[in-house]
Order: sequence, then C-alpha cells, then structure tokens
Amino acid sequence: MTDTPGTLVLAGTPIGDISDAPPRLAEELAGADVVAAEDTRRLRRLTQALGVTPKGRVVSYFEGNESARTPELVEALLGGARVLLVTDAGMPSVSDPGYRLVAAAVEQDIRVTAVPGPSAVLTALALSGLPVDRFCFEGFLPRKAGERLGRLREVAEERRTLVYFEAPHRLDDTLAAMAEVFGAERRAAVCRELTKTYEEVRRGPLAELAAWAAEGVRGEITVVVEGAPKAAALDEAEMVRRVRAREEAGERRKEAIAAVALEAGVPKRVVFDAVVADKQSSAG
Repeated sequence: MTDTPGTLVLAGTPIGDISDAPPRLAEELAGADVVAAEDTRRLRRLTQALGVTPKGRVVSYFEGNESARTPELVEALLGGARVLLVTDAGMPSVSDPGYRLVAAAVEQDIRVTAVPGPSAVLTALALSGLPVDRFCFEGFLPRKAGERLGRLREVAEERRTLVYFEAPHRLDDTLAAMAEVFGAERRAAVCRELTKTYEEVRRGPLAELAAWAAEGVRGEITVVVEGAPKAAALDEAEMVRRVRAREEAGERRKEAIAAVALEAGVPKRVVFDAVVADKQSSAG
C-alpha cells in the first residue's frame, strides 16, 4: 500500500456504433495499470477496433465474480494503481457491474472518476418524443409475471417519464403488463438496436406496441413510458365519497384516506379534515 492511492476510472463504451467511442477511452485503455472488463473477449474486439493495446493487466469483472474480485481491485487501487472499469456497452454500474467497486473505493477514500460515453438510457429518452424534463430509470423488471406486475403497480402513479431495459423475448409480456397496469392508451416508445445498423424507434399506445411485439422482436431493447397524467381535481364531497366506498369494501379508514389523498394529489390531512367535517355535519 502506498501513501497515495490510485484512481478508479469508470469508462463508458459504445452501445452500438464503435465510432461513438470518446478519444479518452483509447487513452485510458492504453495507460491503465489494470483493465477490469465485463467480458474480456468483447474488450479485445473493442481495443482492436480502436487500434490500442492495453499495457496493464486485463481481468474479468462480471456479475458472477463481482463480489469476489472487488477486494482484489481495491487492493490494487490502494497500492497506487489506475484501474479502468469497462462493461459490454454503456456506463459501468448502470444496470451493469460496477456499483460494488465504486462503493468499496469510496469507503477507502479512493478517487473515482469517469470517461463519459454513450448511454442507452439517455439516448432512448431523447428519441422517444416523450417529456424529458423529469424521468426515472427503472432498469430491468422481474422475470416472473406476478413480481413484474407488482413492480409496475408501485410506479403506476409516477408522474415522471419511466425508462426500462428489457430482453427481446420478454418484451411482449412486459408491454402487455404495462398496458394492464398503466392503461392501454398510455404513450410509450420501444427503442431497438440504438446507434446500430437496424436501429428502430417504435412509438404508440402501450396496447398497440404490445400487439406489435407479439410478432417477435430482436436486439437490445430500451422502453420509455409516459408518466401518469395529473390527477383530476376532486372536491371535498367526492373525496369523502371515495373514502366511504373504500371503507365499505373493507379498507381501514387510515388506508382509505391515504389512497384517496394519492388519487387526488393532496396531503392526507386535507382528506382527513373533509371526512371529519362530513361526519360532524351528518351528526348535527
């Protein structure tokens, strides 16, 4: 270990077109003491395309060995090494290996920096035609149908634009589930093979996109979904009516008030006061 730790560099790699690689990527690949790659074979193809030969040691760093290899890389960093982390495409740690290493490096006060590069999340968002001022990235949905529906229901009222990654063979099921939870007419965009030869952006209502995907889709997929519409304003009488309906259906009053407050887009106290006022009025 040296008095001056090394530096961890997260490097974005092209998501399709190799010419999108930033010039600094080649410099870092050539000069790093250690290059940690999600797939060393894909790294070899990348370095050949860029005309660069790494001088440092090349090691694999993927989901299967991420936990075991992180201490080894931290030790190298503490020894003064410059460690470059690259994944198959896009930015490390964004639905790719990297988070554990970054967290471990930060804990040891090791400098972490980045070589910015292409991002499927931002590229799809920009091409979608949907609002981009506020968005949230949800990564991959669970593979099991029940868990997938549950995750979608968690964000059913999310107002921000949603961005997902999905495997092509699960796309039709995912879009159908989104149509069920978010509504058949909710707008979305399926971005396929971004920056590659057969790039395609298909836009439309979720139900329409689900029908299209049922015919079979290939390639790397990013799905962008419009956020939930703003809740219609509810007057006090309607809020009280909805709370009563939920109570009659078996919900506790506290949960009913919370649900109606979410539907109305108002603080729970507003609904609670309306319910209390109505009860007092009825008693009088």
